[in-house]
Amino acid sequence: MASFTSAFLCIPRLISSSKLSKFNFSSSSSSSSSPSTSLSFRVVCSGGFRQPDAPKDFRFLLHDALDSSGIDSTYAKEARKGFLTQIHYLSNIERETSISINRCVDLAKAALYIAAEDDSLVSHSSVPLPVDAFVHRINDLSMGYCTHYKSSFNLSPESLLESIERYLYVMKGFRRTSCKAQTEPRALYLHTVLTHRTGSAALLSLIYSEILKMLRLWSLLDFDVEIYHPHDDFSLPTAYHKLKGRESDQPHIITTQSLLVEILSNLKESFWPFQQNQSRSLFLRAADVANCSDRSNATEESGFQLASAKAAQHRLERGVWTSVRYGDMRRALSACERLILLDVDPKELRDYSILLYHCGFYEQSLEYLKLYRETKNSSSPTDTLSCQEEEAVDHLIKRLALIMMEDGWSRPTFARKFIGKNSEPW
Repeated sequence: MASFTSAFLCIPRLISSSKLSKFNFSSSSSSSSSPSTSLSFRVVCSGGFRQPDAPKDFRFLLHDALDSSGIDSTYAKEARKGFLTQIHYLSNIERETSISINRCVDLAKAALYIAAEDDSLVSHSSVPLPVDAFVHRINDLSMGYCTHYKSSFNLSPESLLESIERYLYVMKGFRRTSCKAQTEPRALYLHTVLTHRTGSAALLSLIYSEILKMLRLWSLLDFDVEIYHPHDDFSLPTAYHKLKGRESDQPHIITTQSLLVEILSNLKESFWPFQQNQSRSLFLRAADVANCSDRSNATEESGFQLASAKAAQHRLERGVWTSVRYGDMRRALSACERLILLDVDPKELRDYSILLYHCGFYEQSLEYLKLYRETKNSSSPTDTLSCQEEEAVDHLIKRLALIMMEDGWSRPTFARKFIGKNSEPW
């Protein structure tokens, strides 16, 4: 019992502090630009199974970069704070808790804050995304089930779950997206899934779990339920009576942490600015464009893939952030920053670093690469692909070190344009 209590006390404290961080976004090397206020976050664990060695300070650049370019990021910052408020409750036990029995973290609000930040980054709307209104819409969805299926509460657990799925997938018409995520970004955000009723498996699983949560709060669900999260590209999330579950169902149980990681990873992959050669990792695609990776062992690329890579880099240099085929740097950066805050995989530091490199923030890129080297698990097994990635990291570190040593070095001339208002509508 003592260890159980100690584990529940392991609630990360997200401490925000205002620090001065100088960013020079002009094409010259002058240091006369005024410092901008940077919001840093310290993730501190107060006990439990995953005690970190030391508090981690993350000074992210996206919001400050937008502010320095004359783009108001107030609503994006507020949405990020809302997301931080939710993951504040991620204890070690909560991270591994199934979403069907989640208690501490409001996953719907966390997903809506993710959507609210990205909406602010891209749309530059004069009003924030109404998070509470979409929370009410989820509640209305649950209430609608109770209205249409009153008699189902007297049925067997299996029949009750079948009626929920009939209500969700037939009556309300929710369905899995049938195309690549980057061509249908609205399937990646909870508010647009609620509006258009087409979404990813992760978000449909979240909506399903929210209905179950409301039924449990209303004392209409008196048995344990688990959501079966499909790993293919077509199946819909379903639920089953936990007592009648099978061992083969275990890999399909989605936890609080894995749900948030999947939502953010889908966004990161869909809006990654370098979409060439889908067989290579996101990092290697960006390293290819930067000429920091050994392509001798890479799969032969088609003319279309090479043209896509060249076109993507050209668009970035012209300051075009958003494109259906060539990603969106703002949303890729925001996804990376939130994944880093979740503190699940040190590779997120590496991926964030190479995006900063392409933005021209060489000093910060080098800092995050060094932090990646310090925090990665050296005992993890390596395969051919990870060896290629580590070689690309070595090349990038050497290049950044040379840049930092160069007398009078300056960021590329497109650094300011890159964060300008030249984005296309999403």
